[in-house]
Amino acid sequence: MYIGVSKIKTMKNYNFLSIILLGITLASCNETKKGENTLFTFDNSKFKEQYNPQESLTFEILNSNSKTIDSVVYYVNDKKIGSKKGVEKLSFELKEQKLGYQNLKALVFYEGQSSEATTRVELVSNIQPKLLKYTIVNTYPHDIQAYTQGLEFYRDTLYEGTGNGSGNSTGIKGISSLRKTNYKTGEVYKKVELEDKYFGEGITILNNKIYQLTWQNNEGYVYNADTFKKEKTFTYFKAIEGWGLTNDGKYLYQSDGTEKIWILDPTTFKEVDYLNVYSFETKIKAINELEWIDGKIYGNVYQKDAIAVINPKNGAVEAIINLADLKNKITQLPDTDVLNGIAYNQKTKTIFVTGKNWDKMFEIKISE
Repeated sequence: MYIGVSKIKTMKNYNFLSIILLGITLASCNETKKGENTLFTFDNSKFKEQYNPQESLTFEILNSNSKTIDSVVYYVNDKKIGSKKGVEKLSFELKEQKLGYQNLKALVFYEGQSSEATTRVELVSNIQPKLLKYTIVNTYPHDIQAYTQGLEFYRDTLYEGTGNGSGNSTGIKGISSLRKTNYKTGEVYKKVELEDKYFGEGITILNNKIYQLTWQNNEGYVYNADTFKKEKTFTYFKAIEGWGLTNDGKYLYQSDGTEKIWILDPTTFKEVDYLNVYSFETKIKAINELEWIDGKIYGNVYQKDAIAVINPKNGAVEAIINLADLKNKITQLPDTDVLNGIAYNQKTKTIFVTGKNWDKMFEIKISE
């Protein structure tokens, strides 16, 4: 369903748009952790279930057993934020916190002993996403056997990573690959294929190295961008799925099918940080192919034919591009699948988008 910009007039409309386009499920209102013990607890009656970055928290410990408390040290997401004598309250501003659950802990020192109390609250975005417009600049051919998982320009040449699509309608399973292509003609200049047991996923290029993920094999690859020679196989820093991949010139950003985007060191592949993606008060799961454009992360939302424009500092969705109408402009082939693939051409300042087994690729300009 297409929703025109003129209809987006109120906060309610914006939130409804986010739900329609991005398929967000509201977080449960009953997920607050209980204290790990009953000796001391946070006064949860003072907490709301959701906060936004403009607000602050007030920490207060309940001492139902009338113990003599010496001091309390407070933590948010395992980072010490302050301490107080006795049961004095402590205020904490949320403006510098990443979106998502804030795990709160109080380490209480009393009568020569110590005890912990824990709870959590959810920090959500206070930004209403804008609905952006787009204009088709050019339409190019795209290989219908390319089950697009990653798309990126490098030195004015388009690189593409594909998966071995299941061939639900034809029964013909594809082959995962890494490709260097002529985007104007669809010609494949260079290609390496993965073994059948590997499902190729997102790609990105940094320092003349191509990084490629696999879906459920918990490993990725590093290639020389000139020769396509595989230089390294790396294991994910934890057991997650590989979905989308991009970079900011220093770090890699990897999605895993949840609301998280992991920030990784491109040399050690260890976690540096992470984001939780939120559209206003709701989290977005299934963030797929990623592209870094002018300091923002553009992310396909799996099966929604939409792109979310994400602030990499906190995970807030600032805008949405509804590309559902592009599905009407491609040939509906037996194995035609969803929109996936975002590549920014720095030279033309345009974005290239396509989909899994689509016969076309679209060059578009974005406007408000």
